[in-house]
Amino acid sequence: MNTENNESNCIAEILMTIYILQKNACCCGDSCLDTCDRGFLGTPATTVLANTRPVMLYTCCANGNPWSMPTTKENITCEAGTTSTTCSPVFRVEKVDGNCATFRVLAENTDPVTSATNPYMATNSFFTMDLSCVCAVRCLNDTCIECM
Repeated sequence: MNTENNESNCIAEILMTIYILQKNACCCGDSCLDTCDRGFLGTPATTVLANTRPVMLYTCCANGNPWSMPTTKENITCEAGTTSTTCSPVFRVEKVDGNCATFRVLAENTDPVTSATNPYMATNSFFTMDLSCVCAVRCLNDTCIECM
């Protein structure tokens, strides 16, 4: 973490780490704590390559509920904490630029055959968020998202 710059944002730094890991996803033999900023995607012994560390975002004004966004580009309003076929609280970091990040909304994979190994699917729904609005990030298990 950058301690010399007062403009530093720990959320932005964690999301930048996740973004870089996803961009350079490969299977590593390192072992360390299972934290958001762990230096590899997947597990050290995995044979399946993970390319995404799904995250949930929490804002100070959502009363402890995760941020939720539409899974499509339709004009849909999602309440914090909403999980449905049209809203999801699970995202993939696509870009970090200073104190802003762009996320792809991930939808729940409902295919009974593949959902156990690939619990999320990529959507074509994106949003950009000012990270000073985010007070917590929850990382979910690393996974492989097709077409990433």
